[in-house]
Amino acid sequence: MKTDVVIVGAGPAGIFTAIEMLRRGSNKKIVIVEKGQAVENRRCPKSITKQCVNCKPYCHITTGFSGAGAFSDGKLSLSYEVGGDLPTLIGEELAQETIDYTDKIYLEFGAEKHIEGVHNTEEIKEIRKRAIQAGLKLVDCPIRHLGTEKAQNLYQAIERHLLNSGVEILFGHECTDLILKDERCLGIRVRNAQTELEIYADHTVVATGRRGADWLEKICAEHNIAHQPGTVDIGVRVEVRNEVIEWVNDVLYESKLIGYPKPFKNKVRTFCQNPGGFVSQENYDNDLAVVNGHSYKDIKSNNTNLAILCSHNFSEPFNQPIAYAQKVGELTNMLAAGRILVQRFGDILDGKRTWPKELSQSNVKPTLPDAVAGDITAAMPYRAMINIINFIQAVDHVVPGFASNETLLYSPELKFYSNRVKMDKDFNTNIAGLHCLGDSSGWTRGLMMASAMGVLMGRKLV
Repeated sequence: MKTDVVIVGAGPAGIFTAIEMLRRGSNKKIVIVEKGQAVENRRCPKSITKQCVNCKPYCHITTGFSGAGAFSDGKLSLSYEVGGDLPTLIGEELAQETIDYTDKIYLEFGAEKHIEGVHNTEEIKEIRKRAIQAGLKLVDCPIRHLGTEKAQNLYQAIERHLLNSGVEILFGHECTDLILKDERCLGIRVRNAQTELEIYADHTVVATGRRGADWLEKICAEHNIAHQPGTVDIGVRVEVRNEVIEWVNDVLYESKLIGYPKPFKNKVRTFCQNPGGFVSQENYDNDLAVVNGHSYKDIKSNNTNLAILCSHNFSEPFNQPIAYAQKVGELTNMLAAGRILVQRFGDILDGKRTWPKELSQSNVKPTLPDAVAGDITAAMPYRAMINIINFIQAVDHVVPGFASNETLLYSPELKFYSNRVKMDKDFNTNIAGLHCLGDSSGWTRGLMMASAMGVLMGRKLV
């Protein structure tokens, strides 16, 4: 097959590359290769089975059109300060302008018009004051909340728009390799259940998301694509009763707090806060089960969950941060017989595991019913665990009750975007004709920044 542009991955970065090319009037032929299925064909059986059945050949929550975005809580962070390091590559002003532009596209496809976290200035000042007193930084970031069920409708509308506009999407096709010659990328090799195919293109855009970060790291090493180990995030998902944190939920919806707790002073941050949300399980390659959180527009629980992530930066001679995080996850999965581990914060401080009977007697009832009560500290690295404990106790000064004995910690929460591909501001790699976008590139973290990066890529290709 021959095309002008081939995009690997139908996540936000790849999708918005194609959208912007169409909006700019491009008549170039675009082919998107997606390992998973169309939005309307993605189904997670857990609503029926009540527990994760580890779908094969891939998890429908993480794989398919729009990536994990269609099944996430669907929060769009509208500030350049949130979402990765892309502003350091292209400049803060351009990053914010592109976010504002991309946000309007989301609105055109049906995104919620209401923006969270832009009102209640006196209340925000009070939260910031408490954060400063606790040694934390509150990051101002307006949030547009799509909601898990609304996000699926929105991305299905985008999918129809691309197909109706002539974009060819090869669902159920996995990219196995790049086609390179004389330090130029000529296209990709793909396969499905029946055939193998070579797609030749003038420009190849790899946008495989966090789901494909490990694959891209191996491709970079094999083909000498310039890259460097970056940051890997290891942490937990915390769940508390809504009553504990409802003040912050009402004022900010999502409180983005950053700290550098002693003694190690690693960066620790909150991420993906879900008021009235549900803790969820996702499965990655090698049967790795990781925890995440969802927040629906119309369905609410009695709890709020959020991630606490500890950033790890490695230097020579170690250069496998993704593999390191995977080992932590595998060890945790082993303790939980392949599922997600949950422990009460008070039990961690007391040096004991949590038992199912104790969970059943607590005020905080797990919204992930098949999570296994146990001992997170038996698998979590000492450095990360101490950072998490000290950070939770600091947040307790901002949100009294956050560090209560019954607060739940789920593990593992891992973010795979550590392989940073070296590129110029036009997203050119050292291999001519090859561009890398989104979370797998190491430059973005989250829906909005990945989408904005796709918009900029679309403009360059036009």
